[in-house]
Amino acid sequence: MGPAGAQAPEPRFRHRPPRRRPRRAREHAGGHSAAKNGATGVELDIEFTSDGVPVLMHDNTVDRTTDGTGRLCDLTFEQVRKLNPAANHRLRNDFPDEKIPTLREAVAECLSHNLTVFFDVKGHANKATDALKKIYMEFPQLYNNSIVCSFLPDVIYKMRQTDQNVVTALIHRPWCLSYTGTGKPRYDTFWKLSVFMVMDILLDWSMHNILWYLCGISAFLMQKDFVSPDYLKKWSAKGIQVVAWTVNTFDEKSYYESHLRSSYITDSMLEDCTSQF
Repeated sequence: MGPAGAQAPEPRFRHRPPRRRPRRAREHAGGHSAAKNGATGVELDIEFTSDGVPVLMHDNTVDRTTDGTGRLCDLTFEQVRKLNPAANHRLRNDFPDEKIPTLREAVAECLSHNLTVFFDVKGHANKATDALKKIYMEFPQLYNNSIVCSFLPDVIYKMRQTDQNVVTALIHRPWCLSYTGTGKPRYDTFWKLSVFMVMDILLDWSMHNILWYLCGISAFLMQKDFVSPDYLKKWSAKGIQVVAWTVNTFDEKSYYESHLRSSYITDSMLEDCTSQF
């Protein structure tokens, strides 16, 4: 399957709900803040409860962002709904009634503010494509106002097989298999780290030369440290839009806006903050 004919939406900013709010609070709050602060898009991280309900959660556990513990896939939607997603946030007292939103609730809120939606699918290819297909059928305006993104090529390929009208993007960070986002080796033994470094080289080559075409993407989401004018030109020649992530300082944003003139994803429109990988 070749690249899609549809073009990726081109907002000035693509970003997650501002970190001034709970990272994954109800999108009634996050979507409203995003639009108010000048963003044109919001990233929605999709995960599933044990009873199959698609909800927004960045991690596969609820420990970091809520007052609960455990893997999300082991909790029912009823249990998840009782958690406070603002519990560990520095502004938690300002948002006492926030709840973890369902995918549908988040989409409806984002569309009410005319925000482009970036669906970040971290796995569960079959469940995710089924859930997204239902969302696109209920909200057909998403075909012109959203992108389905993933680090996993099989997720994007499955989504394009399910519905070729959906705009899709691959997400990539070089050396992601062998090193964490902070540069720490994932493995202590030299031989194992070396094996995964070789796999990283193969993955990077495949992403840039084969997988982008086979998956039929319209955009490529690249970690910000690897984006340059030449890199943008390379993808532009293929008809692919590059979106950088995560651009979190005012200096970086100024560089992307004035010099690169490229879209980017940020965690906050209002303040400098540390990226979460």
